[in-house]
Amino acid sequence: MKWSMLGRITAQAFNFDQPFHLYKKHEFVSDFFKDPCVVSNLKVIGATGLWEPLERKITNVTVEMVPCTKISMDMFDPLYSCGILSPTGHITKCFHEHYADFDELRKMLMIEDSENYEIISQEDRQEFLFRLFKHLCLGGGLCQYEEVVTPCIETARLIYKDMLSVQKDPETKEIKIVSTVLKVTAYDDSGLCYPSEKDDEQTFAYLIVDPYKRNVYVLYHSYGVPMECLPH
Repeated sequence: MKWSMLGRITAQAFNFDQPFHLYKKHEFVSDFFKDPCVVSNLKVIGATGLWEPLERKITNVTVEMVPCTKISMDMFDPLYSCGILSPTGHITKCFHEHYADFDELRKMLMIEDSENYEIISQEDRQEFLFRLFKHLCLGGGLCQYEEVVTPCIETARLIYKDMLSVQKDPETKEIKIVSTVLKVTAYDDSGLCYPSEKDDEQTFAYLIVDPYKRNVYVLYHSYGVPMECLPH
Protein backbone atom coordinates (compact mmCIF):
# COMPACT_ATOMS: atom_id res chain seq x y z
CA MET A 1 0.00 0.00 0.00
CA LYS A 2 2.81 2.43 0.87
CA TRP A 3 4.37 1.85 -2.56
CA SER A 4 0.96 2.33 -4.24
CA MET A 5 1.15 -1.13 -5.80
CA LEU A 6 -1.52 -2.85 -3.70
CA GLY A 7 -4.50 -3.57 -5.94
CA ARG A 8 -2.42 -3.11 -9.08
CA ILE A 9 0.05 -5.99 -8.82
CA THR A 10 -0.72 -9.69 -9.01
CA ALA A 11 0.84 -13.10 -9.56
CA GLN A 12 -0.96 -15.93 -11.30
CA ALA A 13 0.05 -19.52 -12.04
CA PHE A 14 -0.72 -21.64 -15.09
CA ASN A 15 0.31 -25.16 -16.11
CA PHE A 16 1.26 -26.33 -19.59
CA ASP A 17 1.56 -29.83 -21.04
CA GLN A 18 4.15 -29.50 -23.81
CA PRO A 19 7.97 -29.40 -23.54
CA PHE A 20 9.43 -25.90 -23.20
CA HIS A 21 12.32 -25.07 -25.53
CA LEU A 22 14.14 -21.80 -25.07
CA TYR A 23 14.75 -21.36 -28.78
CA LYS A 24 10.96 -21.50 -29.24
CA LYS A 25 10.22 -18.89 -26.57
CA HIS A 26 8.36 -16.58 -28.99
CA GLU A 27 6.14 -19.44 -30.09
CA PHE A 28 5.55 -20.43 -26.44
CA VAL A 29 4.45 -16.90 -25.49
CA SER A 30 2.25 -16.62 -28.58
CA ASP A 31 0.57 -19.94 -27.72
CA PHE A 32 0.20 -18.82 -24.10
CA PHE A 33 -1.82 -15.73 -25.04
CA LYS A 34 -3.99 -17.70 -27.46
CA ASP A 35 -4.86 -20.43 -24.99
CA PRO A 36 -8.58 -20.26 -24.03
CA CYS A 37 -7.80 -20.78 -20.33
CA VAL A 38 -5.34 -17.88 -20.34
CA VAL A 39 -7.63 -15.59 -22.35
CA SER A 40 -10.48 -16.08 -19.89
CA ASN A 41 -8.44 -16.06 -16.67
CA LEU A 42 -5.40 -13.82 -17.14
CA LYS A 43 -6.12 -10.66 -15.12
CA VAL A 44 -5.39 -7.16 -16.34
CA ILE A 45 -6.34 -3.70 -15.14
CA GLY A 46 -8.65 -2.20 -17.73
CA ALA A 47 -9.38 1.38 -18.73
CA THR A 48 -11.80 1.73 -15.79
CA GLY A 49 -9.04 0.89 -13.30
CA LEU A 50 -10.68 -2.39 -12.35
CA TRP A 51 -9.42 -5.95 -12.74
CA GLU A 52 -10.84 -7.81 -15.71
CA PRO A 53 -9.93 -10.89 -17.80
CA LEU A 54 -7.75 -10.28 -20.84
CA GLU A 55 -10.37 -11.59 -23.32
CA ARG A 56 -8.53 -10.20 -26.36
CA LYS A 57 -7.64 -11.89 -29.62
CA ILE A 58 -3.86 -11.57 -29.57
CA THR A 59 -2.25 -11.07 -32.98
CA ASN A 60 1.38 -10.43 -32.01
CA VAL A 61 3.72 -10.64 -29.02
CA THR A 62 7.14 -9.32 -28.08
CA VAL A 63 9.42 -11.43 -25.90
CA GLU A 64 12.51 -10.24 -24.04
CA MET A 65 14.77 -12.80 -22.42
CA VAL A 66 15.58 -11.57 -18.90
CA PRO A 67 18.87 -12.80 -17.35
CA CYS A 68 18.28 -14.62 -14.09
CA THR A 69 21.52 -15.95 -12.62
CA LYS A 70 21.84 -14.41 -9.14
CA ILE A 71 21.62 -16.70 -6.13
CA SER A 72 22.62 -14.10 -3.51
CA MET A 73 21.98 -10.43 -2.76
CA ASP A 74 25.64 -9.44 -3.28
CA MET A 75 24.82 -7.18 -6.23
CA PHE A 76 23.43 -4.60 -3.79
CA ASP A 77 26.65 -4.31 -1.74
CA PRO A 78 27.97 -1.35 -3.81
CA LEU A 79 24.98 0.73 -2.70
CA TYR A 80 26.52 0.81 0.78
CA SER A 81 30.13 1.42 -0.24
CA CYS A 82 29.43 4.43 -2.48
CA GLY A 83 27.31 6.44 -0.04
CA ILE A 84 23.85 5.84 -1.51
CA LEU A 85 23.00 3.93 1.65
CA SER A 86 24.30 4.33 5.18
CA PRO A 87 25.55 1.24 7.06
CA THR A 88 22.08 1.05 8.65
CA GLY A 89 20.38 1.03 5.25
CA HIS A 90 19.10 4.62 5.40
CA ILE A 91 18.85 6.20 1.95
CA THR A 92 20.84 9.40 1.41
CA LYS A 93 18.74 12.41 0.42
CA CYS A 94 19.80 14.75 -2.38
CA PHE A 95 18.68 17.79 -4.36
CA HIS A 96 16.76 17.42 -7.60
CA GLU A 97 15.47 20.28 -9.71
CA HIS A 98 12.11 18.62 -10.43
CA TYR A 99 11.47 16.56 -7.29
CA ALA A 100 11.65 18.15 -3.85
CA ASP A 101 11.86 14.86 -1.96
CA PHE A 102 14.57 13.05 -3.94
CA ASP A 103 17.31 10.64 -2.90
CA GLU A 104 20.54 9.09 -4.14
CA LEU A 105 18.94 5.67 -4.66
CA ARG A 106 16.31 6.88 -7.13
CA LYS A 107 18.97 9.04 -8.76
CA MET A 108 21.12 5.94 -9.35
CA LEU A 109 18.12 3.96 -10.60
CA MET A 110 16.72 6.57 -12.98
CA ILE A 111 19.37 9.04 -14.17
CA GLU A 112 21.97 7.57 -16.53
CA ASP A 113 24.45 10.47 -16.25
CA SER A 114 24.41 10.51 -12.43
CA GLU A 115 27.76 9.93 -10.74
CA ASN A 116 26.71 6.62 -9.17
CA TYR A 117 24.78 5.14 -12.09
CA GLU A 118 27.60 2.79 -13.08
CA ILE A 119 28.16 1.26 -9.63
CA ILE A 120 25.67 -1.36 -10.83
CA SER A 121 26.94 -2.72 -14.14
CA GLN A 122 24.75 -2.74 -17.24
CA GLU A 123 24.88 -6.52 -17.08
CA ASP A 124 23.55 -6.62 -13.53
CA ARG A 125 20.88 -4.01 -14.31
CA GLN A 126 19.38 -6.48 -16.76
CA GLU A 127 19.10 -9.20 -14.12
CA PHE A 128 15.61 -10.13 -12.94
CA LEU A 129 16.57 -9.57 -9.29
CA PHE A 130 17.67 -5.99 -9.97
CA ARG A 131 14.56 -5.30 -12.06
CA LEU A 132 12.35 -6.46 -9.20
CA PHE A 133 14.22 -4.21 -6.79
CA LYS A 134 13.90 -1.21 -9.11
CA HIS A 135 10.20 -1.81 -9.69
CA LEU A 136 9.56 -1.90 -5.94
CA CYS A 137 11.67 1.19 -5.24
CA LEU A 138 9.84 3.27 -7.85
CA GLY A 139 6.41 1.85 -7.07
CA GLY A 140 3.08 3.04 -8.38
CA GLY A 141 1.35 6.34 -9.04
CA LEU A 142 1.22 7.52 -5.40
CA CYS A 143 4.36 5.80 -4.10
CA GLN A 144 5.54 6.93 -0.66
CA TYR A 145 9.27 6.37 -0.95
CA GLU A 146 11.17 4.55 1.76
CA GLU A 147 13.62 6.16 4.18
CA VAL A 148 15.36 2.80 4.65
CA VAL A 149 16.13 0.37 1.81
CA THR A 150 15.50 -2.87 3.73
CA PRO A 151 11.78 -3.35 2.82
CA CYS A 152 12.57 -3.04 -0.90
CA ILE A 153 15.50 -5.45 -0.82
CA GLU A 154 13.65 -7.98 1.36
CA THR A 155 10.48 -7.91 -0.74
CA ALA A 156 12.50 -8.30 -3.94
CA ARG A 157 14.29 -11.27 -2.37
CA LEU A 158 11.03 -12.92 -1.30
CA ILE A 159 9.35 -12.51 -4.70
CA TYR A 160 12.51 -13.76 -6.42
CA LYS A 161 12.70 -16.81 -4.16
CA ASP A 162 9.00 -17.65 -4.50
CA MET A 163 8.86 -17.29 -8.28
CA LEU A 164 12.01 -19.18 -9.27
CA SER A 165 12.92 -22.86 -9.26
CA VAL A 166 16.45 -24.04 -8.49
CA GLN A 167 18.40 -27.28 -8.71
CA LYS A 168 21.70 -28.47 -7.28
CA ASP A 169 24.27 -29.54 -9.85
CA PRO A 170 25.09 -33.17 -8.94
CA GLU A 171 28.75 -32.73 -9.87
CA THR A 172 29.66 -29.23 -8.69
CA LYS A 173 27.01 -29.11 -5.91
CA GLU A 174 26.29 -25.53 -6.99
CA ILE A 175 22.74 -24.17 -6.85
CA LYS A 176 21.50 -23.10 -10.28
CA ILE A 177 18.31 -21.38 -11.33
CA VAL A 178 16.39 -23.48 -13.84
CA SER A 179 13.51 -21.07 -14.45
CA THR A 180 13.39 -18.91 -17.56
CA VAL A 181 12.17 -15.32 -17.20
CA LEU A 182 10.53 -13.59 -20.15
CA LYS A 183 9.30 -10.00 -20.22
CA VAL A 184 6.30 -9.91 -22.54
CA THR A 185 3.90 -7.56 -24.29
CA ALA A 186 0.92 -8.49 -26.45
CA TYR A 187 -1.01 -6.78 -29.24
CA ASP A 188 -4.46 -7.14 -30.75
CA ASP A 189 -5.82 -5.57 -33.93
CA SER A 190 -6.01 -2.18 -32.19
CA GLY A 191 -2.40 -2.22 -30.97
CA LEU A 192 -0.74 -2.73 -27.59
CA CYS A 193 -3.18 -4.29 -25.11
CA TYR A 194 -1.07 -6.16 -22.54
CA PRO A 195 0.14 -5.50 -19.90
CA SER A 196 -1.66 -2.23 -20.70
CA GLU A 197 -2.62 -0.08 -23.66
CA LYS A 198 -0.19 2.54 -22.33
CA ASP A 199 3.55 1.89 -22.30
CA ASP A 200 5.32 2.65 -19.00
CA GLU A 201 8.47 1.27 -17.40
CA GLN A 202 6.51 0.49 -14.24
CA THR A 203 3.81 -1.39 -16.15
CA PHE A 204 5.20 -4.86 -16.70
CA ALA A 205 4.43 -8.53 -17.18
CA TYR A 206 7.00 -11.26 -16.64
CA LEU A 207 6.45 -14.93 -17.42
CA ILE A 208 8.56 -17.14 -15.16
CA VAL A 209 8.69 -20.59 -16.75
CA ASP A 210 9.70 -23.79 -14.97
CA PRO A 211 10.50 -26.21 -17.81
CA TYR A 212 10.55 -29.26 -15.51
CA LYS A 213 7.39 -28.72 -13.45
CA ARG A 214 5.79 -27.23 -16.58
CA ASN A 215 4.27 -24.26 -14.84
CA VAL A 216 4.46 -20.57 -15.60
CA TYR A 217 4.02 -17.71 -13.14
CA VAL A 218 2.80 -14.38 -14.43
CA LEU A 219 4.01 -11.37 -12.43
CA TYR A 220 1.98 -8.34 -13.50
CA HIS A 221 1.79 -4.69 -12.47
CA SER A 222 -0.03 -1.76 -14.02
CA TYR A 223 1.25 1.70 -13.10
CA GLY A 224 -1.38 4.10 -11.89
CA VAL A 225 -3.45 5.16 -8.91
CA PRO A 226 -5.33 2.44 -6.98
CA MET A 227 -9.12 2.74 -7.21
CA GLU A 228 -9.54 3.36 -3.48
CA CYS A 229 -7.39 6.49 -3.81
CA LEU A 230 -9.52 8.04 -6.56
CA PRO A 231 -12.19 10.64 -5.67
CA HIS A 232 -15.75 9.30 -5.73
